[in-house]
Amino acid sequence: MIYLLIGAGGIIGSLLRYSLGVLTHPWLSDGFPLGTLLANLIGCFILGWFTTSIVRLKLFHPHILAGLGTGLVGSFTTFSTFSVETVLLLRSGSILMAFIYVLLSFAGGLFVTWCGYNLGRRMFKKRGEAAS
Repeated sequence: MIYLLIGAGGIIGSLLRYSLGVLTHPWLSDGFPLGTLLANLIGCFILGWFTTSIVRLKLFHPHILAGLGTGLVGSFTTFSTFSVETVLLLRSGSILMAFIYVLLSFAGGLFVTWCGYNLGRRMFKKRGEAAS
């Protein structure tokens, strides 16, 4: 059952990532991979929040949590596409753009993960206080 839930989450996550890429492509014509950057930043935030709020509440079966975390968010975000796009930027001579992309991806990813993590902690804390 866990494999089906992870697979279903993976299908949804990859379709969402592809759709985000299609939607953001017209925004920039200079080759900056905005869709992948947004997918990775959104996924970092969601996973940071998810692991500190939803998982700790223990409202869902672990298989469902794996389907959401590993399947959906895991397929929505992509390190391999980030890596290939960085190499393509470097090969095309867009060294500054590649540097900005890497910096935004790593620093931005850590920052939004931290934000999601803290939001999840506050939500969990407030929920615990409300239950008391």
